Amino acid sequence: MAAKDSIQEPGADFIRDIVRADLDSKKHKKVVTRFPPEPNGYLHIGHAKSICLNFGIAQEFGGQCNLRFDDTNPTKEEQEYIDAIMADVRWLGFQWDNLFYASDYFDQLFEWAEHLIKTGKAYVDDQNQEEVRKNRGTLKEPGKNSPFRDRSVDENLDLFRRMKAGEFPGGSRVLRAKIDMASGNINLRDPTLYRILHAHHPRTGTKWFIYPSYDFAHGQSDAIEHITHSICTLEFEDHRPLYDWFLENLPVPSKPHQYEFARLNLTYTLLSKRVLTELVKGGHVEGWDDPRMPTIAGYRRRGVPAEAIRDFVKRIGVAKANSVVDLGLLEFSIREVLNKSAQRRMAVLRPLKVVIENYPEGKTEELEAVNHPDKPELRTRKIKFGREIFIEQEDFMENPPKKFFRLSPGTEVRLRYAFFITCKDVIKNAAGEVTELRCSYDPATKGGNAPDGRKVKATMHWVSAADSVPAEVRIYNQLFSNPEPDAANFAAHINPASLEILKEARIEPALASASGEPVQFERQGYFTADGSSTPQKPVFNRTVGLRDSWAKEQTKA
Repeated sequence: MAAKDSIQEPGADFIRDIVRADLDSKKHKKVVTRFPPEPNGYLHIGHAKSICLNFGIAQEFGGQCNLRFDDTNPTKEEQEYIDAIMADVRWLGFQWDNLFYASDYFDQLFEWAEHLIKTGKAYVDDQNQEEVRKNRGTLKEPGKNSPFRDRSVDENLDLFRRMKAGEFPGGSRVLRAKIDMASGNINLRDPTLYRILHAHHPRTGTKWFIYPSYDFAHGQSDAIEHITHSICTLEFEDHRPLYDWFLENLPVPSKPHQYEFARLNLTYTLLSKRVLTELVKGGHVEGWDDPRMPTIAGYRRRGVPAEAIRDFVKRIGVAKANSVVDLGLLEFSIREVLNKSAQRRMAVLRPLKVVIENYPEGKTEELEAVNHPDKPELRTRKIKFGREIFIEQEDFMENPPKKFFRLSPGTEVRLRYAFFITCKDVIKNAAGEVTELRCSYDPATKGGNAPDGRKVKATMHWVSAADSVPAEVRIYNQLFSNPEPDAANFAAHINPASLEILKEARIEPALASASGEPVQFERQGYFTADGSSTPQKPVFNRTVGLRDSWAKEQTKA
């Protein structure tokens, strides 16, 4: 969990109310939770909600939280995922009290499986996967008993031990619990406990040829660790009777209780691990940490602060009913944090050259620029001004509409921290495209104010042509164009404008050697240097724009 010297006051939601009541009634002396990811991919924003809940409850109530990898499927698990998950938990601001793996308990789980066989509550089934599925029935029709359901205890023990010894090919047999094939809960229709997998396991190597199912390993792992509150997402609610059945029918050292909360669903986002895996393997993104991905690694690379994710999770709360959260709320939390912490810099993303004709050739001067308008302790920095500068292409229009207050022929604007300039002439290429502006400046307006009190309607950012540094800037937008993308046909909903790469941007010189700390490009948004960025070739990722449409919509409502 988080550092023990920073225990917070407990928050308010139905799970915390349960925990509080259990402690008050002395049902539990100490809260023990766990975060149990499967190491078959990177964590996403939905996992962040679970991390904050499990570690947060342990922190707030003075308990402990374990990190446990449910590593029961070696065909999909990799050490890369284990390392990434641990890094993500730490980055979010939490530290586990104990590190466990379901594979730590494989010997014990095998003994318990034999216990079920010996008590007549488990059997080896020779049906293939398709036959098992077909005979399980539907929500309207009961299942059919396996023809192997009434094997003797001795035969089941012999077959199960031979399965463990690797005598049978993968998928040829399974061990199933003997519960009720007519149960209204399909999870209780003789669920699979073990299946044969001839695969190398990241931790146990080739020791095992059989692996426990998630349902069989999960609750018993909780019991071994004396978990008091096993907190899962709502899709596991129908699994709770099975969770309890195992605990009731096995000699486990404790009997934890499972509680379910609504998983996170975000607009313009898919959190299915299958979809995320296919996005990576199909080359739709550059990897698990692509800044368009809703993975924690992707958000980190994009420049999202961990504090913003924790704030977002706190804002959405913990509920019992599923709902969809507006992506704008996450962006609101990101802006709230970055607005307070990010220092200001100037960068021009789509440069348009401006020559100030009445500024002396060869002359440069230093101007004072504020690092953060609300933090005077961050002081100021020096920026250079010269005869040639760059402004944004979109800040000029040759034939502007009435409410266009930026630069146009004959208009006067303020350059941030510098002078008033007026556009005098427009230079175009053979194709009729504007390539350069000729302007004049008023030296009496240094610092951005006119001594005669005249006002201008626009203040524009800029960079010095001689002093600025070329940079690549990546503008990231939603990966999906549909607010409710279809997981079954996700590729059809991928946003073709999810990434725009600007290779000719210009930035303040100090930004070339910037670390991973986010900065605000004035009037543009929040950006952070990519991990591939170097002083010789700076690369910046846009974290989020400045516009806060979500907050405006809430104000209207």
